[in-house]
Amino acid sequence: MSARSLKPYVWLSIAAALATIALKAVAWLLTDSVGLLSDALESVVNLAAACMALAMLSIAERPEDKGHGFGHGKAEYFSSGFEGLLIVFAAIAIAVAAGERLLNPRPLEAVGVGLAVSASAALINLLVGRVLLLAGRRHRSITLEADAHHLLSDVWTSLGVIVGVGAVALTGWLWLDPILALLVASNIIWTGWRLLRRSANGLMDASLPPGEQAQIVKVLESYRCQGIDYHALRSRAAGARSFISLHVLVPGAWTVSRAHQLVEGIESELRRELPQATVFIHIEPLEDPASHQDLGLDR
Repeated sequence: MSARSLKPYVWLSIAAALATIALKAVAWLLTDSVGLLSDALESVVNLAAACMALAMLSIAERPEDKGHGFGHGKAEYFSSGFEGLLIVFAAIAIAVAAGERLLNPRPLEAVGVGLAVSASAALINLLVGRVLLLAGRRHRSITLEADAHHLLSDVWTSLGVIVGVGAVALTGWLWLDPILALLVASNIIWTGWRLLRRSANGLMDASLPPGEQAQIVKVLESYRCQGIDYHALRSRAAGARSFISLHVLVPGAWTVSRAHQLVEGIESELRRELPQATVFIHIEPLEDPASHQDLGLDR
């Protein structure tokens, strides 16, 4: 886990959520637009998700202990999963409000001022979302990345709502407002689904992404020239930390010291490629037929 706490980034997200809720609520009250209401509801989800993220990061940053020998990193997946569920519930609420407005259309008011206020909220989300995304990638935090993607998708939602509400004001087509809200609901459901899927993959110990797997294989292949082989390569992630395990097959005549030095070099290179990786290597004799059958998870 990164030595630097990531919680200040979450406090930034909470502050942004509070500001955008206030601005979007004002925009909705000024215009009575169900599209702007849907945008405000998504910011409420942002706030709830950020509070959950703060709680889960506090747990994830705890060091390993007797009861959790591999650390607490998986707590981050609960945060992103919770955010995904909140997004889906918000989309349902938006769809219900849009359906009612589609059946009972009402004219919009003070559109110009309302859209200007909403645009200010979108700018806040854009700036904070970029900060969180860069921090999430730098520190390998799914919590920060999930929050960032949600904020950035909120920006696109806001832009769509602003354009749509402006079109309603220009054309007088009141049905555009609820239709726009339904499109917003569809978009954020897709965002929520992606977060839920990624969280489930993390909790189910899915392998590292293909790019990181390729980095691991590149390091291992570079050692074949020393007369060794490897197999049973496995990987998984737990929040910001990665876990890699494999078997390294060395000539049976090698001393324990030589095999150990080789393994130390492999582990060092793997950690250089993936800085927050924990590597487990099992050494086997290359000539023993049993070594080449020892591939399964239940060895």
